[in-house]
Amino acid sequence: MTTKTWLLFAFITIGFNSIFMTNAFAFTQEDKLTKLLSTDIADYWQTGQFASFQGVDNKRINYASFIVDNPKNCLVISPGRSESYLKYQEFVFDLSALNINIFIIDHRGQGLSERLLDNPHKGYVNEFDDYADDLQTLIDTIVKPHCVANEQPLLLSHSMGGAIATRLVQKYPQSVKAVLLSSPMIAINKGGLPEWLAKMLISTGNMLNHLLSDQAWYFIGQGDYQAKDFASNHLMHSQIRYQAFIDLYQAQPQLQLGGVTFNWLKQAVLTQQKIFAELDNISTPIAIMQAGNDTIVDNSAQDNFCQQLNQYKPNLCQQSQPHVIEGAKHELIFESDKYRNQALTFIEKWIVNYTQ
Repeated sequence: MTTKTWLLFAFITIGFNSIFMTNAFAFTQEDKLTKLLSTDIADYWQTGQFASFQGVDNKRINYASFIVDNPKNCLVISPGRSESYLKYQEFVFDLSALNINIFIIDHRGQGLSERLLDNPHKGYVNEFDDYADDLQTLIDTIVKPHCVANEQPLLLSHSMGGAIATRLVQKYPQSVKAVLLSSPMIAINKGGLPEWLAKMLISTGNMLNHLLSDQAWYFIGQGDYQAKDFASNHLMHSQIRYQAFIDLYQAQPQLQLGGVTFNWLKQAVLTQQKIFAELDNISTPIAIMQAGNDTIVDNSAQDNFCQQLNQYKPNLCQQSQPHVIEGAKHELIFESDKYRNQALTFIEKWIVNYTQ
């Protein structure tokens, strides 16, 4: 290859990459994360505002907000079960380049929000729609005043937060502009049990609980918070992000949440039924990111949700099927770079699409 030919080839290659290469390398990478968590990310996190409001039944609901000058839009984040907004520091830092206002809720009974039982470790909710009603209060009273010309905010959710987000747009159709569901808990993973048997166990256990005790029982095999080692976790491949999560919950034990109760599972099953029964109530565009190797939630329920929603309203579920990140575990936002870069690139494109 002559020098001229080589230079021409290099020029074309560089130009091609600059046009078509994703923005993944702009995101925080694992080899820099330890340092950034104590420097740039920590500094940016201190620019946030941390407050609370009164949710359903006058329960204290905590939230974090990050307000910028001349925002392009507002983004609300609905986390998964057992999560706190404190877990999302790296993610918020990565999104800061998009110049949007960001709000993250701590759902009732977890994170820094008010716990609902004497034992703060028990995963419990009275009615699942209480989560959605709290989220609507946050959006109406706190988020929308910060949005451009009162424009509807965007809503991004993870896992249980996806079921909450779906119920939100079914109950409050004009609440948000668009929704992105990351590994959504459209249905719980029943651990290989037939659906009828899983439902029977949950329903029977919940009935006995109400008959025999005024204290919510843990579901079979569940208990107070215990940190799992990395090798036995089903959440992510990233050891450094997993350890950061464990360290955070050890340093701030008030964030710790144990297993689920019979009542929480009963409410989750009822919510799954409501989601499918009220598909025609949805008028908000929905995109789904699916973790290809997810063992926490039921991926087939995500597929069915997308397909059935498009039968009611064609193209409402973008691409008529989830966007699958092959090989990834449940927590796409906290996965190893190989998977997380793909997830964040998809999220970034989705946000930009609704903020231009």
